[in-house]
Amino acid sequence: MRILAIADQESPALWDYFQPERLKDVDVIVSCGDLDPRYLSFLATFFSGPVLYVHGNHDGCYERIPPEGCISIEDRIYEYEGVRFLGLGGSMRYKPGPFQYTELGMRMRAARLWFQLKRHRGFDVLVTHAPAYRLGDGTSLTHTGFQVFRTLMETYRPAFFVHGHIHLSYNPLAKRVSRYGQTTIINAYEKYEFDLKQP
Repeated sequence: MRILAIADQESPALWDYFQPERLKDVDVIVSCGDLDPRYLSFLATFFSGPVLYVHGNHDGCYERIPPEGCISIEDRIYEYEGVRFLGLGGSMRYKPGPFQYTELGMRMRAARLWFQLKRHRGFDVLVTHAPAYRLGDGTSLTHTGFQVFRTLMETYRPAFFVHGHIHLSYNPLAKRVSRYGQTTIINAYEKYEFDLKQP
């Protein structure tokens, strides 16, 4: 399965200068947040597969302008062709506003997924906006990652963990791809394609 992950910055190649053949080998599009909902709607118009998304900390407009033709995977496991995607959007709470959580708040969201995790026997791709704590996150509260994401990787050993929030354009030393245990971590800033072996 070919997955296109996107986050934080609309890609000119996929919007302003879009050509349909750019998506011909892609099976699933996954948005990790902080993208214009009209951008997601645009991609869904030209794409035959599912466009999945979680919210970023700047996505308060989604309630007013929802991304049409797209599927929110917030707080649930979405299965497509045997691949299980688990979505937990939002960032660390740093000011009043939507889609921001304390560490405890994010842990409670993850805990409420116990039945889905049992029924689906885990998951293959963890999709979030924020990174995991000290695995590619930042030093400020705004960009601090969540400890519970490390716990989920340690417990369920997903093949991939895909996140946004950390702009690679701000930090040229930030890693696009890294590893934690048996999980490949991908920073989806702007766009990144990867392959997942289907079960």
